[in-house]
Amino acid sequence: MTKLSVNINKIATLRNARGGNTPNVQQVAVDCERFGAQGITVHPRPDERHIRYSDVRLLKPLVTTEFNIEGYPSEDFMNLVMEVKPEQATLVPDPPGVLTSNAGWNTIENKGFLEEIIGKLKEAGIRTSIFIETDAEMIRQAAEIGTDRIEFYTEQYARKYPEDREVAVKPFADAAIVANEVGLGINAGHDLSLKNLEYFHENIPNLLEVSIGHALISDALYFGLENTIQLYLRQLK
Repeated sequence: MTKLSVNINKIATLRNARGGNTPNVQQVAVDCERFGAQGITVHPRPDERHIRYSDVRLLKPLVTTEFNIEGYPSEDFMNLVMEVKPEQATLVPDPPGVLTSNAGWNTIENKGFLEEIIGKLKEAGIRTSIFIETDAEMIRQAAEIGTDRIEFYTEQYARKYPEDREVAVKPFADAAIVANEVGLGINAGHDLSLKNLEYFHENIPNLLEVSIGHALISDALYFGLENTIQLYLRQLK
């Protein structure tokens, strides 16, 4: 079964809008696991506009499933990851001021940089995934630089899904075949939702994990957090 990792950034966004500690980010993470999530994802950014570095430190002893920290591998980010030692670090090519992740790595142009970062993470015993698009050569190069997994950036799939889901999923299904051939694990995330998740899951061979935040937390406003997590898990069975 493909694992569901809940990205709780939006919980922190809501808390930060008012100050104080409501909603409680740490409690929500514990509850997500209690309701069936198989992982917790956070994406701390330099301005700490949602998840703060202090949140990440507080979450580490509480997360009992799989802790995934994603972000651009700046010096501060790497120091945090090395301190906290999550089960997985997902490297994302975000410039500092970007609103949300919007592209995958160019693994050819960034080969040396990524090799160095991934080497450090592997020495620390941290599984590494890198955010990537569907270009076959980029995926082959990702295997060469030593990452354990790739995470498909699925915004293009979500955008095209309402028009033609077969056309939308084909580049990802083809890319998954390449990833499987070169021995890379496959994760996915960005704009996956109750509308498009099941079909993506059905068509991506050996999909190990999806990381979902914005859509899941939005759905929870209508359905409740526990019920929403169960609805997402059903899409992955």
